[in-house]
Amino acid sequence: MAPSLAVNVNGLSFANPFVIGSGPPSTNAVIMNKAFAAGWGGVVAKTTSLTDTNVVNVQPRYGKLRSKSKDNVGFQNIELISDLPFEQWEDYFKAVKDTHPSGVLIGSIMESYDKGRWQELAARTVASGCDALELNFSCPHGHPETGMGAAMGQNPEMVEEVTRWVVEAIDGQPVWAKMTPNITDIRVPARAAKAGGASGVSAINTILASIGINLRTLKPLPTVEGHSTFGGYSYLAVKPIALRMVAEIALDESDLSISGIGGVTCANDALEFLLVGARTVQSCTGPMLQGFDMVQEMCDGVLEFMDKHGFETIDDFVGKSLPYFTTHHHLVELQAEKRARRAARDTEWGNKDIKATTGALTSNE
Repeated sequence: MAPSLAVNVNGLSFANPFVIGSGPPSTNAVIMNKAFAAGWGGVVAKTTSLTDTNVVNVQPRYGKLRSKSKDNVGFQNIELISDLPFEQWEDYFKAVKDTHPSGVLIGSIMESYDKGRWQELAARTVASGCDALELNFSCPHGHPETGMGAAMGQNPEMVEEVTRWVVEAIDGQPVWAKMTPNITDIRVPARAAKAGGASGVSAINTILASIGINLRTLKPLPTVEGHSTFGGYSYLAVKPIALRMVAEIALDESDLSISGIGGVTCANDALEFLLVGARTVQSCTGPMLQGFDMVQEMCDGVLEFMDKHGFETIDDFVGKSLPYFTTHHHLVELQAEKRARRAARDTEWGNKDIKATTGALTSNE
């Protein structure tokens, strides 16, 4: 039987586990339709709020971190959520589902700490055609200043309460809570989201950072009117952190679905997230820099991996690497046990050599 990329997560049927992450690659209906046409299994729309939420973007709002060989290894943005009226997004959702009815469309929503606002936003988003919701508890810049985004995601009690509000307001559609990495223990808000009724979590959002300093002007980057602010750091450089956090959640909450995010640029990156427990894999900065067609390499590469290892479905290898994570203390014990076995074996072989030599001498005499 040929391997299949199809995966069912929380009742959602994905043609493949590859999902466009919320952000510039999902900023309107035309772009989201292009993503589906390119072959992505799902799209998380750019985060939206109710129309009267104040959202004002600045220019420039992106910065790149390059290696000495000029390769892009890190990316930072200070872009906010969508500044379009929510009524426009309702039209976008309907248009995308009309064009790609089998594609999994996930609405990303964020609001202030107000039950009525969260419930209105959630209900209107699913009524417009979204198959699921992703709750943005993790935007690291701009909105945390007003108690939204990461400021909410860093408060487990709020995560649980808001998740419960949203679950109550909709008709059983899956709800994923998007986790902030800007926290000591990501397992704590993940548990809170589960307690509030979330079907899964998305992890991780960008890491609050400074991309660098202009050594000519001495101003931080990206520079806006001579100033800057800490922004969301993504792309290759964050993958090791994202893998660790996804694995931590998977080891802690085995029945909570995880959508892995952080530095996914190719099939090998996606495979690593699946192996540490993610059931879908999101990429945002990757398609921004490489284009939507990168999904073809991801599909081909994962199918080749599955064929090589004899896996028929994605579920056959999700979390396969988790049993190999342990404590440093246990690593010390494992090495001590190996040395003890080696010493015992060497002693046994030495005794056999002595016996053989003694026997030879006896027979010669």
